[in-house]
Amino acid sequence: MTEAPAPDETTICNFRHMLEAHNLGDRLFHLVNQYLKENCLKVNRGTIVDASILNAPSSTKSKKTQRDPEMYQLGKGNQ
Repeated sequence: MTEAPAPDETTICNFRHMLEAHNLGDRLFHLVNQYLKENCLKVNRGTIVDASILNAPSSTKSKKTQRDPEMYQLGKGNQ
């Protein structure tokens, strides 16, 4: 069985605009939450975590106290 590829951002954006144009967003949200609750899948509380990964310059210096251009670290935001 093959799986269809995920829709691209244009398809998702067009779908969102269609929902907004026909005022279906709230109704769909309610139906999804109702389904989740009926199947004991609804989460009532949780924590939002920013898991963005950004490239950051390396703080590891070589013997010459210079940054190694091939080394890199990951950082979050302005950290």
